[in-house]
Amino acid sequence: MTTQHLGQITYDVDGTGPLVVCIPGMADVRSTFRFLAPALVAAGYRVAVIDLRGHGDSPSLDGTDDFDSYDNAGNASDVTALISHLGGPAVVLGNSMGAAIGVLVAAEHPDLVSGLVLVGPFVRNGKVNAVLKAVMRVATSRPLVATVWNSYLPSLFAGRKPDDFAEHRALVAASTKRHAAAVSKTMQTNHDDAEAALPRVHTPVLVIMGELDPDFRTPLGEAEWIVEQLGGSIVMVPEAGHYPHAQRPDVVVPAVTSFLASVPHRA
Repeated sequence: MTTQHLGQITYDVDGTGPLVVCIPGMADVRSTFRFLAPALVAAGYRVAVIDLRGHGDSPSLDGTDDFDSYDNAGNASDVTALISHLGGPAVVLGNSMGAAIGVLVAAEHPDLVSGLVLVGPFVRNGKVNAVLKAVMRVATSRPLVATVWNSYLPSLFAGRKPDDFAEHRALVAASTKRHAAAVSKTMQTNHDDAEAALPRVHTPVLVIMGELDPDFRTPLGEAEWIVEQLGGSIVMVPEAGHYPHAQRPDVVVPAVTSFLASVPHRA
């Protein structure tokens, strides 16, 4: 893949064929798709993998994180611009918060989205009591966010961990430390906008959920709720937590390629 820039946003792109745009979740970096993206390129797709604003290699050009916002809508505007720049439409594949971003793009720009793959998707706010909310605000504050996230990350890989987990964790830790202010602001994102957009999404949908995903009280129940709103199908991934695309590419790659083959890719 070649690394390119669209304004302040960094992305990798490779391959030829119908476009697929992959979006990481909050605090993550684009190498989270290091197993999935090459497999999709080999299957005949043009694949772009983006860093969220203020994450990875997507700070502003002078090295500071001075985007006007770090929420779903701000990131959705970046993804919309990227699809237009690369000559969409595209199938949008989003993990965690990336799924909410994909939902907004599909709702607001249906001409640019041929399909959605939602992996460990956060498309609504979880039910959290006031005390836990207060604790989370402190834990995700700028002084603490890098340390807290580095400690929390292994639990999100419940089940199998990729062989290179230590290396990937180090990349995420370095990015989070470098962009602590941006990541902290991103972690305050409210997903009400994504939930409100669900009725306006009319595109093929695949939901991929790790059976052990600790971010949901009942991962299958959350997947079923999303499909009730959007239609589509569900793939539950055994021995996987919040990152099934990195933990079980042996399951996720064939599921995604099968879905892509079923999607009408408009020129």
